[in-house]
Amino acid sequence: MTTNNLSRRNLLKYSAGAIATGVVTVGVGSNLVIAQETPEKDELTPDKALQELMDGNDRFVKTKRKNPHQNLTRLHEVAKGQKPFASILGCADSRVPSEIIFDQGLGDLFVCRIAGNVATSEEIGSLEFGSLILGSKIIMVVGHKRCGAVQAAIKGSPVPGQIGSLIEAIRPSVESSKEQSGDKTENVCKANILAQVAKLKSSTVLSELIKSEKLKIVGGYYDLDNGKISLVS
Repeated sequence: MTTNNLSRRNLLKYSAGAIATGVVTVGVGSNLVIAQETPEKDELTPDKALQELMDGNDRFVKTKRKNPHQNLTRLHEVAKGQKPFASILGCADSRVPSEIIFDQGLGDLFVCRIAGNVATSEEIGSLEFGSLILGSKIIMVVGHKRCGAVQAAIKGSPVPGQIGSLIEAIRPSVESSKEQSGDKTENVCKANILAQVAKLKSSTVLSELIKSEKLKIVGGYYDLDNGKISLVS
């Protein structure tokens, strides 16, 4: 069975049973087969998965990190398969490493990072895979304070290469937040977070998982000065 011959509706039906048994086989093209065996893990609801993320960030902020799942035993365990409980669509900024700010370890988070935390087709496809196939219960879009991509979109100056594609993805949030008072960069950043959340929710695959209460998609704003994640709504 190839992905070319597999409709999204059939993929949902096909993968649901596979996730339940912990083994998924998906044909990609004609020459590659991905076999995914997932380690045993307590079943989490989306709400509990979100709480786990927020609890981890709270530990990080209070300098009480547990540094879980960061030893050789865990390394060997997840080498056999993965079942991340959460997915992160975050900015590529070097100051916002997901596993550290959420106090998680190997195999816990399925992370996509791109400047401006924008939901491109490739990022959406990756997150669909992380949720549908790997069983992630929560997707958090994480933007951050003083984001360079957001500042560039606000400035609006010409940029070289493909950088402009990222700025264009953020530009609608510059317009939608222009009447707001307060810090302009923060306003645009939060508007962009919500715009990317909405874009993810428009995915047929992800929306079906949300309807069946197997997934939540939320926004988070990271403060570079104190390390705290605040939910954005």
